[in-house]
Amino acid sequence: MSFHRVIHKVVHRSATGVDNRAAGVEHRSVGESVDAVERRAAEQGTAVELGRTLRALRRRADLSQRELAERSGVPQATLARIESGRTRDPRFRTVERLVRAAGGDLAIGAPAGEVLPAPEVPHDEMRDEAGRRYPAHLDVWEVREPRDWPGAWWADWYKLPPERYPLPLPPATYERNRRYRDNRRRREAVRRTVRLRRVTGADVPHTGWRFVAELPDGELVGELRAHERDPHLRYGQGLAHEREVVLDGILVAYDYRRLGIGRQLVEALVAGMREREIVSAYAIADGPGIDLLLACGFRFEASRPAALRLDRPRR
Repeated sequence: MSFHRVIHKVVHRSATGVDNRAAGVEHRSVGESVDAVERRAAEQGTAVELGRTLRALRRRADLSQRELAERSGVPQATLARIESGRTRDPRFRTVERLVRAAGGDLAIGAPAGEVLPAPEVPHDEMRDEAGRRYPAHLDVWEVREPRDWPGAWWADWYKLPPERYPLPLPPATYERNRRYRDNRRRREAVRRTVRLRRVTGADVPHTGWRFVAELPDGELVGELRAHERDPHLRYGQGLAHEREVVLDGILVAYDYRRLGIGRQLVEALVAGMREREIVSAYAIADGPGIDLLLACGFRFEASRPAALRLDRPRR
């Protein structure tokens, strides 16, 4: 048997045509099985876990095991055994069909350049009660309270004490609906990338405060407006060195609510007050606005009127 140095690579081809090398295993004989290659490469410190690589490719391609099995023509049971490590010696042709069906490529050639590790599945180390991995193509999150579990959330479990929960909470859960999953991913991306800035210029009075929350592409997702005033004006007198802030309103786009944007806007206002040495801010709110302001440190003040209303007389 002739021996020569070759490299076994799983390569994922992106939409731009750029190859992202997902894994590399070095071996000497083309006739060796994939499992033998991995065992040999493990001694050299370049081993790749085939199951982990397939799961990562499935996640990138947004494919469930059943969908990848249908695309590749490989039985789902075989794919499940490979991913879990229960199949120790899968056929090369089987691996090739799975990788190609997941949008990757399988190549054999001389090692060239750095071999990048496979992208990780964020929840790959998590297991359910039976010790099984969760679906690689979906997002899994830890369940700490009933609000984290859709089943309990719909049943209003969060209103019950723990001893009255109808069922024990699972350690983790995931959303089967891909539309909901993609919406969750988009919202998390907004949470990470939203930026706040204070708007100044001719359009804002010198006593006005305006903060906006924007995404990197410039989309406006939130805004806070307020103004300064002399706290003694209501008594018919004014002391120029004393100021307070009146919160005129906070608006957050409907699709981006409950991401902490409103709280960040209030924190920006408080930081501005600290710079100006202003100690008090006042607001009139109702509904969810009350909960937001209370969570940001506001408190009820019964000595001031909550709200007044004027209706134009009808003729």
